[in-house]
Amino acid sequence: MFYSIRSKLMISFLGVSLLVGAVSLIVGGQLIYDSVVSEVSNRVRQDLNVARLLYDKKGEDIRKALETFSMGNDVESSLFMEEESPIKERLEQVADRLGLDFAGIVRPDRSVICRVGSHPAPGNTPPTENSAVIAALKQKKPVAGTILLEASALRAESPDLVRRARMETTPPVKSAFPAAEGETAGLGIAAAVPVMHSGTVKGVVYGGILINRETTIVDTIAETVFQNEEYQGRSVGTATIFLKDFRVATTVRRQDGERAVGTVASEEVVRRVLEDGEKWIDRAIVVDDWYITAYEPILDIFGQRVGMLYVGILEAQYADVRRTALMVFTGITLAGVGVALLVGWLLSDRIVRPINRLIQASVNVSEGNLSPDIGPVSKSDFGVLQKKFQEMMTALQQREERQKEESETRLIQSQKQASVGRLAAGVAHEINNPLTAVLTYTHLTLRRNDLPETVRADLENVSIQTERVRKIVKGLLDFARQTRPETETIHLNELVEDCVRLMENQALVRGVSLEFSGKADLPEVTVDRNQIQSVIINMMINALDATQADGSITVSTDMSLSESPGVEISVADTGCGIAATDMERLFDPFFTTKEVGKGTGLGLSVSAGIIERHGGSITVRSTVGAGSIFTVWLPVQNNASMTPAPAGKREQ
Repeated sequence: MFYSIRSKLMISFLGVSLLVGAVSLIVGGQLIYDSVVSEVSNRVRQDLNVARLLYDKKGEDIRKALETFSMGNDVESSLFMEEESPIKERLEQVADRLGLDFAGIVRPDRSVICRVGSHPAPGNTPPTENSAVIAALKQKKPVAGTILLEASALRAESPDLVRRARMETTPPVKSAFPAAEGETAGLGIAAAVPVMHSGTVKGVVYGGILINRETTIVDTIAETVFQNEEYQGRSVGTATIFLKDFRVATTVRRQDGERAVGTVASEEVVRRVLEDGEKWIDRAIVVDDWYITAYEPILDIFGQRVGMLYVGILEAQYADVRRTALMVFTGITLAGVGVALLVGWLLSDRIVRPINRLIQASVNVSEGNLSPDIGPVSKSDFGVLQKKFQEMMTALQQREERQKEESETRLIQSQKQASVGRLAAGVAHEINNPLTAVLTYTHLTLRRNDLPETVRADLENVSIQTERVRKIVKGLLDFARQTRPETETIHLNELVEDCVRLMENQALVRGVSLEFSGKADLPEVTVDRNQIQSVIINMMINALDATQADGSITVSTDMSLSESPGVEISVADTGCGIAATDMERLFDPFFTTKEVGKGTGLGLSVSAGIIERHGGSITVRSTVGAGSIFTVWLPVQNNASMTPAPAGKREQ
């Protein structure tokens, strides 16, 4: 069934549908993915900008509050008097309102006048290491931004800040920036405002927050940017602040629900952001989920890269959108395949219907029906095939009719020849004995010398007529016997040349030109030399009888142009030709167009029988007044049985 046209058409439709569907699915899926990734990447880039604004705003808020605080008269008087009592209470109020983790006032030499919190500065504390204070003293103007607080600076502000800054990596992995043994630095957002008098710095008011484990900033970013949106119980957006490659403040959750503080960023991100100072926007695994992420470096007050700011959007939401789109595409593809199969089935049925009818018609022809029904002729290319099939059927019918007519003709001819042969054999045997006696006594009587001339003339006439009767009887016997050929392999041209040589004198006497044209390199034939010689001579005698003086006879040999391998002997004359009414009776026994006494009418019948027993055939073409061509066809290979062929064939 897989070799049928219908199956091939169905497989073709299915293959094309699957190919187009698969290509559409792959290309469509990739386009959807690229569009989603591009859209989310643009969004996360914008979200990172918003997060940066919120992050920087925190430092600006601290700076503005401290500037307002530093403008009070009590601050300047406290600096002159170096007393902390008047201003410490008000500084603590500012710190509480801003949520500062540390704050204080220092002298120009960075010695501490006062600090807020549970660990106020002792009288002999060393100079502060707060980088915001150092920058404000150096620049003599307010500064705000990110600072890196070493463990000693945190301890000087408050022992609680040291414990809060300390963290271990979870899970324990190697960081690109390991902290000192047992201690961890802190990342802070701070501001410092110098207090000026007559262009001279009298002191610095500073304050800030420790980002380590601080949740306000990252939660504010997540709430502002992502509106606390959730997908399947998980936050769609996350925000993280890194100290170097450590997450020190984040909204990313571990599987146990705790914030993923202490986890480490990937090496690729660290290399691109912290080492190369570039933004990094791509999909990445964050703790245990895929996110579309954006990272950028965090610079401290002195322009050094001390951390990273991160925002990310959960990829699962967009992956599900992509998956849904792919499922829709898959459904459309499968539906298209189904439609293609249905259309292919219908079209293939219409396409192969004429072919099936032709197949059935061929079966009918093989069963003998030469007028099968092939249905209406299609207007497509199959219509050409149907028309050719009809033409073939018409040709077969015509050939069948011709073969039937020829078979009937051959049957009648065979029956006629058989009847005549039996009659001839019987008559010949009955006549031959008395005829021999008459001829013998006539010759004996003619030997007498006492016969009158009139009697001798009559006896000579009797002898002549008796000889004529004997020839007729001999012809009858030859026709009736149909002697089996005694074959030998010969060169046909040599045999024909011998025959032409025997007839040359007779043709010369009659004034007729006799020529021979033999085809070179003819294959040898296996025939009865004497019988074939008699056939050729008989045809040349007939040609001489039909040709007037100054006419010509051409004897030629050639290879057969028919499908079966064989050779041809042609005898062409320029004589009177044969009338159409005589063509049908040409090979009948005793039929002759010669004058009475010049022919028995058995020559062609005997010749046809000889050629038939050799498995060959005789054909005749003739035009009245223009001449005739007798052609003998002999097969190249013969066997002992000599397959019979039609005795003779007439062509007008």
